[in-house]
Amino acid sequence: MLEPLAHIGRDPKTGGYLRDSWSDADLELREWFAGEAARRGLDLREDRNGNLWAWWGAPSPERPGVVTGSHLDSVRQGGAYDGPLGVVSAFAALDLLRGRAVTPSVPVGVVCFADEEGARFGVPCMGSRLLTGVLSPERALGLTDDDGGTLAEAMRRAGRRPERAGRDDETLADVGTFVELHVEQGRGLVTEGRPVGVAAAIWPHGRWRFDFRGRADHAGTTGLADRDDPMLPFARMVLAAREAAQRRGVVATVGKVRVSPGNANAIPGLVSAWLDARGADESEVRGLVADLAQAVGADEPGAGPGPGPGGVDVREESWTPVVDFDVALRDRLARVAGGDTPAPILPTGAGHDAGILAAAGVPSAMLFVRNPTGVSHSPDEHAERADCEAGVVALADVLEDLCR
Repeated sequence: MLEPLAHIGRDPKTGGYLRDSWSDADLELREWFAGEAARRGLDLREDRNGNLWAWWGAPSPERPGVVTGSHLDSVRQGGAYDGPLGVVSAFAALDLLRGRAVTPSVPVGVVCFADEEGARFGVPCMGSRLLTGVLSPERALGLTDDDGGTLAEAMRRAGRRPERAGRDDETLADVGTFVELHVEQGRGLVTEGRPVGVAAAIWPHGRWRFDFRGRADHAGTTGLADRDDPMLPFARMVLAAREAAQRRGVVATVGKVRVSPGNANAIPGLVSAWLDARGADESEVRGLVADLAQAVGADEPGAGPGPGPGGVDVREESWTPVVDFDVALRDRLARVAGGDTPAPILPTGAGHDAGILAAAGVPSAMLFVRNPTGVSHSPDEHAERADCEAGVVALADVLEDLCR
């Protein structure tokens, strides 16, 4: 079932995927989802925030359903499994349940969340954050992509009504339990020697934007003493991030940089860099960001922009506190999915829509499928066919158990 998706948004040069939210590739993926729902006679709905729901049975606040699924968008130059494996496995698990002649006691849904990766507008889990009210529609709709276009404009071009975006209590009331299957983004299951595992918790994590302001000038005629080059504090920040991460026992990544005006023969006037920081201890993650702000002469970062001394602005673009999944539900999944021996329970440093729903009070859990190399967010991301099939069987077993 992954094969029909293999060509959508794929870069022929790298083999990676470019599936930004509300792009042509994203709209094609949505058409695929609608087709899979129609082939199974499922009731397809799209909520106010662009999340897609395919229902087997009619949910209601009095009879909420069990939902599974994930997302179809990708990081830029990402792999084939992060997100799509969870959506494809959800449809395949429904097929297995029907093949077993299971009659669920509650509705069963398959969901495709919008813009989980945040590759285009910078905020991850956009669809689930808007759905649960964690992210305000005012802020979300004003976010811009690299070309300066807003989310509101992108949604409107795709035929949606951005003015309807925001917390959706009606849709939330239909969801009684959510289980997300995802390729593991690490090698925990390789170490355990098991094809399927269960998530224990999601580390706290966030993204911060650093704007280093200088003065654009000629690269050949401006003496070193006369330069105001923002590349220098940027470089200090990158090195300081690595040192602080090692000292504080967390991880920190600068994976996106934008230089303006971007000429090889000109000193830049602005360097914008995005920091991703994660770790088991929230205070250490936030401490790292404060360390970096101090190292480059900026004020301690807050939720909004604020110029600090030295021409450096720091802005927190997103933050997700630690998410501990429902212990009873987690343990239930481990027993059912593990067969004779309970499935291993693993922490993760990756963010997921399941974490957003869990934080909003929806009983949620996650299944992981073994990743032989642990590589993710890369064209080299991989999962073996047998492990993917084991994941589908485990998910079907879990859904059958939850729908009794």
